[in-house]
Amino acid sequence: MESHESSPLAKAFDTTSLSIQSRLSDKEQSPVVAGGSVSLWMLVRIFRQIIREGSLTILAPDGAQHRLGQGTPTVTIRLTTWSVVRRLLHDPDLAVGEAYMDGTLVVEEGGIYDFLKLCMANTGWGHGHWLRHLRAQLRRKVRLLKQYNPVGRAQANVAHHYDLSVELYQLFLDADRQYSCAYYLSDEDTLEQAQQQKKHHLAAKLLLEPGQRVLDIGSGWGGLALYLGATTGVSVTGVTLSGEQHIYAQRRAEEAGLSGSVQFRLKDYRHEVEKYDRIVSVGMFEHVGVGHYREYFEKVRDLLTDDGVALIHTIGCCDGPSASHPWLHKYIFPGGYTPALSEILPVIERAGLFITDIEILRLHYAETLRAWRQRFLANRDRVSKLYDERFCRMWEFYLAGCEAAFRHAGLTVFQIQLSKRIDAVPLTRDYIPVWERKQEQAAT
Repeated sequence: MESHESSPLAKAFDTTSLSIQSRLSDKEQSPVVAGGSVSLWMLVRIFRQIIREGSLTILAPDGAQHRLGQGTPTVTIRLTTWSVVRRLLHDPDLAVGEAYMDGTLVVEEGGIYDFLKLCMANTGWGHGHWLRHLRAQLRRKVRLLKQYNPVGRAQANVAHHYDLSVELYQLFLDADRQYSCAYYLSDEDTLEQAQQQKKHHLAAKLLLEPGQRVLDIGSGWGGLALYLGATTGVSVTGVTLSGEQHIYAQRRAEEAGLSGSVQFRLKDYRHEVEKYDRIVSVGMFEHVGVGHYREYFEKVRDLLTDDGVALIHTIGCCDGPSASHPWLHKYIFPGGYTPALSEILPVIERAGLFITDIEILRLHYAETLRAWRQRFLANRDRVSKLYDERFCRMWEFYLAGCEAAFRHAGLTVFQIQLSKRIDAVPLTRDYIPVWERKQEQAAT
């Protein structure tokens, strides 16, 4: 999963820092400026513009307190060095996350999620000021290079995130290791229920029938492929670039007695040549890269039978094309990107595929991330034994930042259904709940 959203300071920094500098003169110096902390003074002014609802207290390296905003929620952060103050001012996209990882930005009241939520809830989403929009455009100019994902590089990018310790993912995912957006039917749903409902919902949209051949692009730890094979009578081939995931999924298929109908290959989807009745891809498209979208959808088209159906489940953004978030690109998902619909749909059209359905899952991923974050924090001591404190803070920031972005910064999830024939799926969407009810009745 990947978020392109800029840091909470970025929008205000673009407008405020320039206006403050233009107004400063030798005769106009606050006590803080006189003490040599122009950066702190400017940073406080920026936060003062950001925080309109809720309260933020900034504890400076010299012990000074700056209280901003009013009301609840209330958050207090401490900046431990003058260098982190300057970095937050000059490079907020990287500096906020790195400062939290390094312990130079400490949340004294509340947690890192509370801080990020407070900032994002106040700034909202969109490019904002013209200067921020210009910076976003400049990043887009070089994004093709950063998202260049040929076969070898794509495998290295996947290994960076997915070949971490097996135990790490056991500590915060559900037992099936579904590392993508769950599907919540109720606020009372557990993570396990919501992930099961997600698999059920995907199966309904695929219109599965016994004997069909299904390709799972980016099959992860195998949960979806095994579910489809066990409940619908289809044969499934899963492809992944993660060596750890491939080994784990193969073992699961053997233990479940499904190795005859469900198989997993350590293989790039671009090397697949067989034809499939159904293609599903969940949480993988974010790693394709903008420059490879045409290649991706043309391959989906070529692998589908003439009456085949494909379903692409991906994180997306609501405020148009942008570029990868620098901190996430550096530390979490190298080569990843969160696309806008306006980038995806034209490529699908040019590939000669029909778009037969699009569903927007709005807050489902926010709820999924909340469950992951709570489980991660509950097992933080065990994570620190696997890695170290800096790694723990890095993952806390990752999970907290993504959850806040899905709630307040314009991130969402797209489920896009595709076919080669216009009549490959029924005329209305009624077949989805009908299929789901039949499966539920068959399971009871």
